[in-house]
Amino acid sequence: MKRFYPPVSSKLPQPSSSSPIATPVEQNLNQLEEQPQSSKRQRQGIDLDSLSTDPKERIPIRDYHPNERDEIRREYLRRGPCQPRHHKFPQRDFSGLKRRFNHKWFDEYGIWLEYSVIEDAAYCLCCYLFQDEEIHQGGGDVFSSLGFKSWQKKKRFDMHVGKSSSSHNHAKRKCEDLLKQKQSIQTSFDRQSSQTKLEYKIRLKASIEVLRLLLNQGLAFRGHREDESSLNKGNFLEILSWYAERCDKIRDLVLKKAPKNDQLTSHKIQKDIIIACKIETVKAIMDNLNGDFFALLVDESCDVPRKEQLAIVLRYVNRCGSVVEHFIGIVHVHNTSALCLKKAIVDYLAQHSLSLSYVCGQCYDEASNMQGDLGGLKTLIRQESKSAYCIHCFAHQLQLTLVAVSKKCLEVGELVLLVSNVLNIVGGSYKRMDNLRESHAEKVQEALDMGELETGRGLNQELGLARAADTHWEERAKAKGYLSTCQTFEVAFMLHLMRDVLEITNELNTSLQKKEQDIANAILLVEVAKKRLQKLREEEWGLLIDKVSAFCVKYNILIPNFDDFYVNSGRSRRKVADYTILHHSRVDIFFKIIDWQVQELNARFNEVTTNLLVGVACLNPVDSFSSFDINKILMMAELYPDNFDENIMVTLKNQLQTYIVDVRDFDERFSNLQALVDLSETLVKTKKHLNYQFVFRLVKFALLLQVATATVERTFSAMKLIKSELRNRMNDEFMSGCLVPYVERNIFNTISDETIMNTFQKMKTRRGQL
Repeated sequence: MKRFYPPVSSKLPQPSSSSPIATPVEQNLNQLEEQPQSSKRQRQGIDLDSLSTDPKERIPIRDYHPNERDEIRREYLRRGPCQPRHHKFPQRDFSGLKRRFNHKWFDEYGIWLEYSVIEDAAYCLCCYLFQDEEIHQGGGDVFSSLGFKSWQKKKRFDMHVGKSSSSHNHAKRKCEDLLKQKQSIQTSFDRQSSQTKLEYKIRLKASIEVLRLLLNQGLAFRGHREDESSLNKGNFLEILSWYAERCDKIRDLVLKKAPKNDQLTSHKIQKDIIIACKIETVKAIMDNLNGDFFALLVDESCDVPRKEQLAIVLRYVNRCGSVVEHFIGIVHVHNTSALCLKKAIVDYLAQHSLSLSYVCGQCYDEASNMQGDLGGLKTLIRQESKSAYCIHCFAHQLQLTLVAVSKKCLEVGELVLLVSNVLNIVGGSYKRMDNLRESHAEKVQEALDMGELETGRGLNQELGLARAADTHWEERAKAKGYLSTCQTFEVAFMLHLMRDVLEITNELNTSLQKKEQDIANAILLVEVAKKRLQKLREEEWGLLIDKVSAFCVKYNILIPNFDDFYVNSGRSRRKVADYTILHHSRVDIFFKIIDWQVQELNARFNEVTTNLLVGVACLNPVDSFSSFDINKILMMAELYPDNFDENIMVTLKNQLQTYIVDVRDFDERFSNLQALVDLSETLVKTKKHLNYQFVFRLVKFALLLQVATATVERTFSAMKLIKSELRNRMNDEFMSGCLVPYVERNIFNTISDETIMNTFQKMKTRRGQL
């Protein structure tokens, strides 16, 4: 299916994601040289989605097969000229004067003027589409193929347009004639009676309402059999039929009562409406972004048919000063090299008039193609935007700290292996699971009756093991061995110790999953976790031993004498160690595990030592701006040279001096703020972001340093729901159309049916279908 784009004013066409289409391989060079040029070109079936957006990368129209040229021209006219309005146009030197492309020229010459980000040059869309072999008037060859770069000579634009007989106007009239072929379809619709139009809109609105319900729930649309004899025609037709039976307004206008050629229920119509829903959802996100700075959250994952999908999430500060993260689309990538991922991101952002020059933050996992310092994605994007600082996903780093500790400590590794084996034994049979539930329910009820447990949501889940005799005879020996191992003091001790450690890190992990979490608060949470681990090490050894001992007494587990010498299970009992069981448990296990955990946290969360995050911490309003330091904040601003030049730095310093006196001493609304998000929202609410615009810009940059890719992970979870085993043949466009409204339901549900209806109708008009 072709990709549909919204109007030119809000979207930028998609750059090419593939290499230029090659002519057929020459079998006989001598013979081909003797043939006319037109005979070398064969019709190959053009993928319109792969047409290049940037004018510099486009293949000359004359190189396409003659029968394909009009289709390609229509596609480019439908997309509109390439006009990256939010791009940071570079300056160039002209006789000692700095000049750059002016985005206001898009408004003055918007019908035909294009700009190439790659070449930093201007082009003419009309002349490209209908360029002849000889175009010379008004720089026709320059604007159609070479590119115009003399920004100090703006009059050349008017010279290029020329008089009515100019080559440009001749090409422009050809574009208009080509579009008139489609206008007749809209005219035929306009000529219909008002009653016919009203009935059409009622049918379309009914289909949109049913699809909106299905999109919100992530449900399938089609049925296996949708003919009249089918008992289940699929969710869409069944719900529409149910809706018609109960709504008098549509009962006589839909399904069998509708004209056969205008029922608006076909699979193609459903897809087009879904794409319209996606277009409007993403458009609402872009309108909220309003061309401001944003951060990228990107990750890749395989779908059900094992196709690699790249999810793109934007993080930005909205008009209210709140931090939001929104999923804007998923893109199929043929490989996961950094260059391929960057190309896919650039192409998708270009569809929405966004460029990498406005990226002020990145967040990925630890994969080398993402985080590599030499050729990783973060490095490639930093080459395009110096402000695109990358913070490793805190949640993923936290997971890696636990993995590292389990590798360093043999006892932790053995515990993980034991738990894994026990889960495999218990979970390998439904009968064992039933026995486990029944046994656990009896023990929980007994404990509740004795007052040892409290009831509550999420409490007292399935804990415990089935007896060895209850398992299948083939697994009985394994189950008996695991049960014997579990009923030892060493395992009980490790279970209680790791539970205490994981409780601390799990609280940190839960906090990092919040969408609105900012980097300054995340750093504080890491520090709190390290302090809690240190407190566990220094003060809670006795409490741990008491808990373990009580557990062993309850379940008749032998408690060793801590003053006895430790005997390694792998050694002969004659060769005992020269230290006690107490020393082994406390020094070799308890202290080491906690120390290793703290060391890993220090090593993996080392961003806190950089000037960037030191400056972020100084902006934090906690404790009435107690960490505020102008010099450190200015050092942070220097890390954004594209946004804070020398003149702005002088203004920023003065603003900071006034700002801190204002918010700390004169405005009580700033006295009890707890995070950067609160500060941002309060600045906007009090309209002080207009007075301290450069301070507010720094606050936004700090908020764009995201700490976790949880939103991307949630998107992949939704992808597995949308594209399931039963729906594994969904194409990429259809899946993205279903996924965006489902993930962004809050925004999707604010879009009116009339807006979706208008977008759908424009799509049909452009494609020449009523």
